[in-house]
Amino acid sequence: MRVWRAGVRAAGVRAAAVRAAAVAATAVLLIAGAVVPAASAATVPGWLSTKGSTIVTAAGSAYTIKATAWFGMETSNCAPHGLWSISLDEGMDAIAAMGFNAIRLPFSNECLAAKSSNSINASVNPGLVSLSPLKLMDAVIARAKAHGLSVILDRHRPDSGAQSELWYTAQYSEKRWIDDWKMLAARYKNESAVIGADLHNEPHGPACWNCGDASRDWRAAATRAGNAVLSVNPKLLIIVEGVENQRDGSATWWGGGLKDVRSAPVTLSVKNRVVYSPHEYPATVHAQPWFSASNYPANLEGIWDANWGYLVRENIAPVLLGEFGTKLETTSDQAWLKTLVAYLAKTKMSYAYWSFNPNSGDTGGLVADDWRTWQTAKLTALRPILTPGAVPTPKPTSSPKPTSSPKPTTKPSSSPKPTSSPKPTSSPQPTTKPSSSPKPTSSPKPTSSPKPTSTPRPPASASPKPAGITASWIPQSSWGEGYVAEVEVTATGTVSRWQVSFEAPGTTDVSNAWGMSCSLAGSTVTCRGADWAAALTAGQTVRVGLQATATRAPSSPKLTVRAS
Repeated sequence: MRVWRAGVRAAGVRAAAVRAAAVAATAVLLIAGAVVPAASAATVPGWLSTKGSTIVTAAGSAYTIKATAWFGMETSNCAPHGLWSISLDEGMDAIAAMGFNAIRLPFSNECLAAKSSNSINASVNPGLVSLSPLKLMDAVIARAKAHGLSVILDRHRPDSGAQSELWYTAQYSEKRWIDDWKMLAARYKNESAVIGADLHNEPHGPACWNCGDASRDWRAAATRAGNAVLSVNPKLLIIVEGVENQRDGSATWWGGGLKDVRSAPVTLSVKNRVVYSPHEYPATVHAQPWFSASNYPANLEGIWDANWGYLVRENIAPVLLGEFGTKLETTSDQAWLKTLVAYLAKTKMSYAYWSFNPNSGDTGGLVADDWRTWQTAKLTALRPILTPGAVPTPKPTSSPKPTSSPKPTTKPSSSPKPTSSPKPTSSPQPTTKPSSSPKPTSSPKPTSSPKPTSTPRPPASASPKPAGITASWIPQSSWGEGYVAEVEVTATGTVSRWQVSFEAPGTTDVSNAWGMSCSLAGSTVTCRGADWAAALTAGQTVRVGLQATATRAPSSPKLTVRAS
């Protein structure tokens, strides 16, 4: 999927504590003057399977997965983004009220092994701050279920720094990939809210389908991993994405090509478990040739049919459109989304919109930067495929707003990257994902947490050191229109105020910052400590950051510091 990029997409927690009890079926939410029943655990469908091109419940009823991605657990934060601003329950509340019935939860193997997460606001999510990423995943799944939302686990990337072309890297082997999937399958074996395993996000580049080369044959690898998962929990859906480069020489979005499934499907040891999952993006993500055709957008349906839609049209297998999204700011994108929504409605395909997060640089999200205000134009466009009764208008929140300002996740987790041009090596892109493929691979995510990490103060007998700081530049992610970076600041003495400035030619705006407030004068960016990082004690180190709009990103600027 795509990564959150501060310019390529990419995701704080609300001031209220995580609710202890599930939302009752009789509870109601007040939305734009209308009383809408809140979701309850009873609405979760439980284990699903497939029948022809349809996903079905245990009772045999057709079921459409209507998901949105909430990324961040695949980034260096190892936590869903936004928990610095809203509570976990507030986010789940909004997703359910918008008309979705599931979330796609990206993660990295690196985060699965990590001991802690960061960027969670303790005053908003007091029960989450001390959890390991795995236990945080438990909490996310529990709260999703309480709001009537199923969960698709998405292995978005191996490490939290960038998306990978293949399912393994030099650091993360195929064995590690499969072992981690088996661990998750065992962990949630008795939790029917976890309905599927999206094995690997956006295979691209050398990844092939049924080419016979074990080092890059994605179909063969997906078969091995799928069988391993089902050996632990035979009730899970195995979600298999496509590849960028197809055997007939055509190229599409990363993970978007499933043309070759017709002659070489994934066949697993447990029947009726495979769901294919392409990704699809508009012209603003990458200028694919079909966007400039004279018959655009009428040509889109034929392209989709050829690459993956035929699987449903011919009753071969179900399709879950695993990523699609847009800022909806251009006429072309608006025509693309209208056509795609009509196609999904007509074919009754399942889907996962990218993304709930507003910090996906290439697509934005379903909420504004405050993580609370709904993007009504997008929700109105999606209304034909959302659960009937959802009201695409801002929903009032009952919990207090956090005192800390939201910080961008340095990158969108899954943003489609163009297949034809080199994909950005994005930093924690929530695989950032598009590249010539559906999402930019680099989505910036902030690695800093809202609370400063402090080091022990010097003994009381020591003489106070004069105010001072040292600072270092930590680039996170960059793309054609901006960048995300962090600054690590260490106080050498007690500091009540501090600032860092640097030259950044090409920077036109600082759109977001956390732990500091930034201004731009000419080509000089000046940032002053703010909120939780405003005053520092001797020896204390904090990581702060910014997201900027720019034609180029500073690689290693000289930092001028001041403190008092």
